[in-house]
Amino acid sequence: MVQHYQGQFDSSFGALSDATRRGVLEQLAREDASITALAARFQMTLTGMKKHVGVLEQAGLVTTEKVGRVRTCKLGVRGLDEEAAWIERYRQLWSARFDGLDAVVEELKRKERKARSTNEK
Repeated sequence: MVQHYQGQFDSSFGALSDATRRGVLEQLAREDASITALAARFQMTLTGMKKHVGVLEQAGLVTTEKVGRVRTCKLGVRGLDEEAAWIERYRQLWSARFDGLDAVVEELKRKERKARSTNEK
């Protein structure tokens, strides 16, 4: 089970690591598009866009369907729920650590103020 998620996470985060692929996902969230239209929108070659779409498709984030000579892309059925949950766990961990650090800093400030007021008397 862990290896399944590890491979899924690797392909998801690998696919999301590229700005063009993130842009393709944003575009497909608005409407389906052909590879030709995506290539034009992102000012790249058809071959380059096919590679990007292939990475997204392999990660399950995009599906394609060929009708005649046109390959249409749409968002895949697999969402990013597991990845979002994983990120949220680490966000909570770091938030707790920063809250602890804030508490230490406030305690040091309190002690410093107390020491200053004691020295002024």
